[in-house]
Amino acid sequence: MNDLGSSIAASASGLRAQAQRIRHVSENIANADTPGYRRKIVPFESGIGAGEGEGTVKVGRVTLDRSELARIYDPSHPLADEAGYLDGSNVDLVIEIADAREAQRSYEANLKMFDQARQMASSLLELLRR
Repeated sequence: MNDLGSSIAASASGLRAQAQRIRHVSENIANADTPGYRRKIVPFESGIGAGEGEGTVKVGRVTLDRSELARIYDPSHPLADEAGYLDGSNVDLVIEIADAREAQRSYEANLKMFDQARQMASSLLELLRR
């Protein structure tokens, strides 16, 4: 694959990975008040082992955060135990918002890289036509 194609493949894989990360961060934020919900963690891996090109990235296996769940005292809640406590979620909204911003900025950077490579390829084809 040529260099421009490799650039486009790398940025496209980054776009896919960040889009999936944003989706999981959104799920975490949406379930922040769901009792017993565990935060999803999205790891990134090199795409080389998956048969993709050099410089590509893919999302690894999504895991659940195993940190302690918040204990909430609400004896009127149907999920409360006999002492009146229930397990909350381990989602920290500050961390999720920071992750969302980071993913958004990375997505935008990959989009700009993709557009630049596409413009360069288009300019090269235009030069070759002359």
